[in-house]
Amino acid sequence: MRRHVWLVAVMSSLAAGCGPSVNVEQERNNLLARDREWSTSAKDTEKFLSYFAPEASAYPQGMPIAAGGAAIRKAFTTMSSMPGFSVAWTPTKADVSATGDIGYTAGTYEMTMTGVSEKGKYVTVWKKQSSGEWKAMEDIFNADAAPKGPSTEHVMVAPSAVKWGDAPPSMPPGAKMAVVSGDPAQAVPFVIRAQMPAGYRIPPHWHPTDEHVTVLSGTVALGMGEKFDESALKDVPSGGYFVAPTEMRHFFMAKTAATIQVHGMGPFAINYVNPADDPSQQKK
Repeated sequence: MRRHVWLVAVMSSLAAGCGPSVNVEQERNNLLARDREWSTSAKDTEKFLSYFAPEASAYPQGMPIAAGGAAIRKAFTTMSSMPGFSVAWTPTKADVSATGDIGYTAGTYEMTMTGVSEKGKYVTVWKKQSSGEWKAMEDIFNADAAPKGPSTEHVMVAPSAVKWGDAPPSMPPGAKMAVVSGDPAQAVPFVIRAQMPAGYRIPPHWHPTDEHVTVLSGTVALGMGEKFDESALKDVPSGGYFVAPTEMRHFFMAKTAATIQVHGMGPFAINYVNPADDPSQQKK
């Protein structure tokens, strides 16, 4: 009987020893290499997004949590469409679980948008997929310094010094945008200008903060509600002004070629009542 018990114990020990083993140090190095590889992809949107797992979440500073692939795509597209956007990061450490399927990387980053540079730190949680490939599950970053408030210095900008570029992908194509002051991607005050051709429309949408709009040239029209109703539009000619309160559902049309100036608190965002109206989510 004792011999039988001893034999069972030996066999159990052998069985446990035959289980899969993980080289933690090797997996840690693989994960660091994976993050370094990811850091070279920021200029290629599709490649950059491919490092996220389908169920991943991102936590960008000054913006709501982006949960899932579509939301992460929208958040990154909004940031990367800002004039002068660039981002680079350097992983400084990593670790993985004893099972080798969960890990994290941490490091520092530097990001530039609209001529403003920001340095900060990040943590990314990774999960190994069934294919053996590491994918980012949770990604959070924040700046080392608090956002700067509005400048108190005297500022003068000549019309020729205003730099125009394509409007963010969340706006229908055809518009141009210029940042006059502030950083629309951050939680700070900003002033932007937008040029739109005659007939330009923005379907029903809302903004996460109040938007104060002055019509600099041309005539635009604004309507309230969750459906675009041209008969409900109210004209706002050159020199006119309107406020779109936080989360107010409204729609917009340029009756003529027009330029508007928008004062608001970032981050600037357009949230469509009907997600299918969002140009940044439409397949090209």
